[in-house]
Formats: sequence, C-alpha cells, structure tokens
Amino acid sequence: MTSCLVISSQYPIPGTETGRDYLNWSNEKPTLVFHCITFCYSVPPMSTTQMCCHVTTGSANACEKTSFVFLRQELPVRLANIMKEIDFLPDKLLSTPSLQLLQSWYETSLMELVGFLEKEPDDKKILKKFTETLVNIRNRHNNVVPTMAQGVVEYKDAFGSDPVTNQNVQYFLDRFYMSRISTRMIMNQHSLIFDGSANPAHPKHIGTIDPDCDVTEVVKDAFDSSKMLCEQYYLTSPEIDITQVNANGPDQPLRIVYVPSHLYHMLFELFKNAMRATVETHEMALHLPPVKVRVSLGSEDLTIKISDRGGGVPLRKIERLFSYMYSTAPSPVDIDNSRNAPLAGFGYGLPISRLYAKYFQGDLQLYSMEGYGTSAVIYLKVTLLRMEFVSSTVLTCCLVLL
Repeated sequence: MTSCLVISSQYPIPGTETGRDYLNWSNEKPTLVFHCITFCYSVPPMSTTQMCCHVTTGSANACEKTSFVFLRQELPVRLANIMKEIDFLPDKLLSTPSLQLLQSWYETSLMELVGFLEKEPDDKKILKKFTETLVNIRNRHNNVVPTMAQGVVEYKDAFGSDPVTNQNVQYFLDRFYMSRISTRMIMNQHSLIFDGSANPAHPKHIGTIDPDCDVTEVVKDAFDSSKMLCEQYYLTSPEIDITQVNANGPDQPLRIVYVPSHLYHMLFELFKNAMRATVETHEMALHLPPVKVRVSLGSEDLTIKISDRGGGVPLRKIERLFSYMYSTAPSPVDIDNSRNAPLAGFGYGLPISRLYAKYFQGDLQLYSMEGYGTSAVIYLKVTLLRMEFVSSTVLTCCLVLL
C-alpha cells in the first residue's frame, strides 16, 4: 500500500520554504522526484477501497474530498516513479526530440499536482480547480503513446537496435504503458464523477465503468468502426459472424462490469488486423471470408475469440507481434494527425491491447495456423469485477481484486 507520508510537510516542496514559486523548480526537480519516490512504497494495483466510489445524496462532497486527499498524494508518486524510470533510458534515446517533449509534459504535470499538497480539502473552489487540473493533465498526455513511439523510431533509425536493447525497451515500455493505463483510470474516475455533469449517452456509467456493459454491443461497435476504416483503405471489407454463449443462462445477454473503452480498444485493434489480413490474402476473391467472433460468458471468465482466414503467421513470429520494435505495416509519417488509424505503423496496437487485458488480470493471446488464418482470444476475469448495490440511496462501484 502506498504510504501517505509522501511529500509531507516534513519534506517541503523545493522552493516553497523560501517563498519562491514552486513552478520555478528547474534546479530542484531531482530533489522533488526523489521525495516523491523515496517516502512511499511501490505503487500496487488499486485496492477495493481505493477503486470504490460511494455516492450518496448527503455525502458526495465528503467522497470528493476523500478522493482529492488520496489523489494529491498518489498521482505525484506515480508520475515521479515513471519519470525516474525514464531517466534510466539510454542517453541517446533521451536526447531525441520526442523524448524531450514527453519529459516536459511529465514535469509540467508533476509541478501542477504538487501545488495541491498543502491546499485545504474543505474548500470547494480547490476541489473544482483540482478536477480541472486533472482534465488538463489528461489532455496534455493524450499523445504520450505515439510520442514515445516516435522517440523509439528516431533512436532505432539513428543508432540501430540489437536483442539486448530490444529486450530492455520492451521491459520499460510494458511498465511505462501499464502505469499510464492505471494512472489515467483513476484520474478519469475522479474527473468524470466529480465534474458536476453526467454523460447523457451513458447515464448509468460510474466514471469510465459500465456496471452493465453489453459485451456484444461493444463487439459490434468496434467491428463497425474497423469495417469503415477498412473500406476507406481497401474499398471492401469482410463481414462478421457472431456466436454468443452464456453458461449462466442461455437466453440472457452477455453483460459484465467493465470499462467499455478498454474493451473497445482491444477489439478494434484485433478487428483491424483481421480485416487487413483477410483483404490482402483474398484480394482476388469475389467474396471475402467472414471474421468469426465467439463470445462466451462463464462463471469466472468472459472469453472473446476472433478468427480470420488471413493466411496466418509462422509460430516463430507470434511473440514478435507483441514487440514494440516490430510492425507489419509501413511507418506513419504524421503522428500529429489523430484522425488516422490509431498507432498504425508503430506496432503498438497488440502489445498495448494485451496490457489493457492484463490490467484487470485478464490476457490476450494469439493462435495462428500458417497458410490459413489467426485466432485472437481475449480473456476477461469476471470474478474480479462485481457491482454491489448496498441500498436504494448508496451506490457502491467496486472492482474487487480476489
């Protein structure tokens, strides 16, 4: 569990003790990062209590204060930890323009967060300002993934790569992106719940969590988006063949407690890959074989299997598909164009999708038959995600880690 002693008054923010603005900290940055990561334990997965939001008619403000007090301690620790790990990257990689830009984002965000450490949690204006700051930080970091990817590309193009470097980069980026997923999750929960507005399109969502997520609908949404993208590039696309099985009730829909955006991200990436492989393998055929989807809900797992007839890949290349240093698509020329296919050409779609699955202790695996096709399987741990309605006035959204 993270210690609450991190950056307490015993370890003041560099500069504040002499009356200087904490933003003017360029010389003290290493000291601040040191304090953030020294006086705490390593950041674990979110516990039940930390990931629960208790919303009642009379205590919503108290809940927001509790979240504020927790996040103003937790978020600087998380950012400082990842900043320290970035500093351990090779100097030649750190010197790339992309990495320097990325570091500046983290430094700015850390400076903004530490400004709340001594603020009064009973002040509603402070709570509102904190929520606005989280939204600004989230927006600032929207392009962290492609920017880091571009930095790796710049380094690889300039200095080449070797197995040891590839392994080290893979280890770092897995930790870096998992940290990003986790940090954005808790930031989004706070900002979406306490910003004073509800999403009319998803009134039952608790932040980013859907207590009644219709898995089949998310599958269809992801497929439709992938189909539209495929038709833009190839002027054709395969159809979908869906089969669903609910072991808990044959006639019941497949609904779980989950984060729809996470599931959509994984499905969109897999559909995009399946469609591309299918179209390119059967480019001369009059009719494209469909992409088959099998969704099964059991007592412990929800499993989604996506199978294509895109020719498959050799066994020796399967794990390479999850490498950040490998991509089967041409490298992108403009990472600033967010309307393009997400991460196309960087080779980051599959490894990051697997991290999304693993975030709640699930997994994503590929099984291929060279010459025929590939099956991608998403495993989601249903037993980890439970929604408990405590009473008619208290709604408790719990992610229970069993």
